Amino acid sequence: MAEIQNKSIISRDENFAEWYTSIVKKADLVDYSSTKGSMIIRPYGYAIWENIQSILDKEFKRLGHENIQMPMFIPESLLNLEKDHVEGFAPEVAWVTHGGSEPLEERMCVRPTSEVLFCEHYKKIIKSYRDLPKLYNQWCTIVRWEKTTRPFLRTREILWQEGHTMHATREEAMAETLRMIKVYEDFQKNYLALPVIVGEKTDKEKFAGAQKTYTVEAMMYDGVALQNGTSHYFGTDFAKAFGIEFLNKDNKLETPHQTSWGVTTRMIGSIIMTHSDDLGLVLPPKIAPIKIVIIPIGKENEIVEETIKSLKTRFDEREITCKVDESDKSPGFKFAEAEVKGYPIRIEIGPRDLENNEVTLVRRDTLEKIKVGVDVVPDECEKLLDIIQKDMYDKALKRRDTMLYFAKDYDEFKEIATTKSGFIKINWCGEVACEDKIKDDLGLKSRCIPMDEHDPDGPCAVCGKDAKCQIYFGKQY
Repeated sequence: MAEIQNKSIISRDENFAEWYTSIVKKADLVDYSSTKGSMIIRPYGYAIWENIQSILDKEFKRLGHENIQMPMFIPESLLNLEKDHVEGFAPEVAWVTHGGSEPLEERMCVRPTSEVLFCEHYKKIIKSYRDLPKLYNQWCTIVRWEKTTRPFLRTREILWQEGHTMHATREEAMAETLRMIKVYEDFQKNYLALPVIVGEKTDKEKFAGAQKTYTVEAMMYDGVALQNGTSHYFGTDFAKAFGIEFLNKDNKLETPHQTSWGVTTRMIGSIIMTHSDDLGLVLPPKIAPIKIVIIPIGKENEIVEETIKSLKTRFDEREITCKVDESDKSPGFKFAEAEVKGYPIRIEIGPRDLENNEVTLVRRDTLEKIKVGVDVVPDECEKLLDIIQKDMYDKALKRRDTMLYFAKDYDEFKEIATTKSGFIKINWCGEVACEDKIKDDLGLKSRCIPMDEHDPDGPCAVCGKDAKCQIYFGKQY
């Protein structure tokens, strides 16, 4: 019945792009509007974002960060204070030229990111070493005028968080940069069940204005990369451009060191493209807004209703989010709908099962059916949620690892790139020319120099010169 109900979802192996769009629509995560390039995030999709936001926000605050709100608009003169930063964002900036019917004296951009706003503020509030570090974070919307858009993955209006910090020394700022990329890595592995690769971006691919950029790279089911979060060390370039200085303990003026780091609703896209299947959404239990759906079977039955009420109360007491589908749809329709929505566990309760004092649990990730006694349902569900979370990670890891390759020379690299999907690791000399050649020849961009990098075990796979490191290449969304 579920397969019949969900037949409008095309197979991901047949057309991955169309499959993805079907999932986000059928699961009621987003809708389109007349605002081209932007999406309406529906309540169920937004509930996933709220869970992400809640978990990360608690962790940020535990580490000492404070939330702040900056303006949405940036005057052009302010944006232009950091040359490299402006050049990096110029193609994606949306400009406001009128206020009402009157032309503005100076046009303003809708923030594509907020480094310059934070720097302007930091100049006013940082005077002494006692004012440092400044650990701020902002939850907000940004605008980047993307030419090609797709829900969650690349839109013109983006929900995200952006951390911006100032430190007295390079060592402290670098420690913060690495600490926050580790926060993102742990969150995505432990909550989103994503086996991400963490590493440093090349100079060509680093964030505009940054000295170092670290990235969390997730591989989707189709072997294509999704950059799922970044952390940047800016050094003192922004601070110098804005004239930010502080008196150190020796009463001498110094320039502070800056970081920024952020993740977006793009992570929801990565959950979909890593875990979901041809029946619909599959959500890791730790991030699912509704972890359990209870579906009554058969006609109205007092014992069934009492059992459901009791179970709902017991789940509420354990703070396990649970929904009872009391609609007048058929059980088969409800099953299919639960699968489309990706609820981690479905509980089927009917009078026949209750005669044996048991109910049926159905795992969304495997569709396995498990009979359990009514009295132990909450305990068994708690255990099963943990098992599903782990199994989803292990399954994604296993698939990802089958799409990681190593090429010792360029001929082998080209052979892999033209016949297989995934990430290809090579020994690399560090030269942009080799990076550009791969992009020009094969359309692959560097993903990252992995943090757990091994020393190169041979010459550069592209030019044959001495290699400096190993690096991953792959296609990207």
